[in-house]
Amino acid sequence: MNLGIRGHDIEKNCLEELVKEIERKGLKSVQLALNKSLDYINTDLGNLTPGLAHYVGSTFRKHGIQIAVLGCYINMIHPDKVERRKGLERFKEHIRYARDFGCSIVGTETGNVNAEIFYTTENFKEEPFQEVVESVRELVEEAEKFGVIVGIEAGVNHPIYSPKVMRRLLDDVNSNNLQVIFDPVNLLTIDNYTKQEEIFKEAFDLFGDEIVILHAKDFIVEGDMLKPAAVGKGLLDYDLVMTLIKEKKPFINVLMEDTQEPFIDESVNFLREKYNQG
Repeated sequence: MNLGIRGHDIEKNCLEELVKEIERKGLKSVQLALNKSLDYINTDLGNLTPGLAHYVGSTFRKHGIQIAVLGCYINMIHPDKVERRKGLERFKEHIRYARDFGCSIVGTETGNVNAEIFYTTENFKEEPFQEVVESVRELVEEAEKFGVIVGIEAGVNHPIYSPKVMRRLLDDVNSNNLQVIFDPVNLLTIDNYTKQEEIFKEAFDLFGDEIVILHAKDFIVEGDMLKPAAVGKGLLDYDLVMTLIKEKKPFINVLMEDTQEPFIDESVNFLREKYNQG
């Protein structure tokens, strides 16, 4: 297991402090969203350069930390076509400079039929799915030119909301430059969270070969909703998850999400213990 964290879950004021703190935590990889972790640098569309990417990438490399994913979360089916185009072009810009960051994966979820991301069954209709296919194909065509992987993350708030729909997307786009960022919590709702074994095993059966990143987070139940929790403080079946990845994906990047201080060290120890027990 190659354990890391989402960069903006660590509160630091500059790149050098962020990198040193990740190193102090004993972590070896990071998911880096430029506009969140480096918000003091203008990384808007049109502002990335090989020089900036090399500066950021080399700072991480000096401390033995891999940029496992460039997070570029966009609404690829935004109802405003101008905003949709801006998002797609921003993602493609990340693809073009990924190699200068020392990163091979640019990742996103698949958006929402609304401008804001929230749960709606309107996402589950055929038209949003076909719009996702169109957008992902465009991104993958760019990725194929630069030898980069487009990492797509399924989630119940998005048109790619289940293992079966993810498999359909993979088949429809049909490119090795499209791979999966697997976030188990994102597939759960108040109605199905007790069926984790069924859902996760189905995911590994359908696209285990294409999983390139595992997101590690947790959840609790409050009323009729699932709420985020620090890793190890919730109800996710990590015994099952770790067994699945040990069998199928040795040394995969496991990136913690939604785990912040004062829980990071405890969550790191929890994941290592679960992996060693699995």
